[in-house]
Amino acid sequence: MYAENITSEFQERLSGTTKIPAEKITYAGCTGGNICLLLKMQGKSFKILDCVQEKGGDYCFNCTDFPCQYLMPLADGAGKFPQNIKLYNLCQMKKIGLDNWIEQAADIRHTYFNKKIAIGEGDSTD
Repeated sequence: MYAENITSEFQERLSGTTKIPAEKITYAGCTGGNICLLLKMQGKSFKILDCVQEKGGDYCFNCTDFPCQYLMPLADGAGKFPQNIKLYNLCQMKKIGLDNWIEQAADIRHTYFNKKIAIGEGDSTD
């Protein structure tokens, strides 16, 4: 998830589900000891972040095991949670670099949540 992707719509939707005030739903990244708000609420750790820290890396795409079982896309909840976009984003970061990916992140998220699948097209371009 990228900080600029935390929209007021996202905050309101999550606030309605979690009863956390919308203004408290923020994202500070996965580095520097930060953890996903939803996991923090449940007292859980972030297994992917734990793995990255154990291996001494900054991002999954720098790992020799990338991609691994932690990044397996799942159909369950894919319409509500952007988990499946994680692998695509990490591949893009590795391919074009973090700075270039940052420039594209908002467009990638918009495409993920708004473009309709067309069987056989195999891409996300219009």
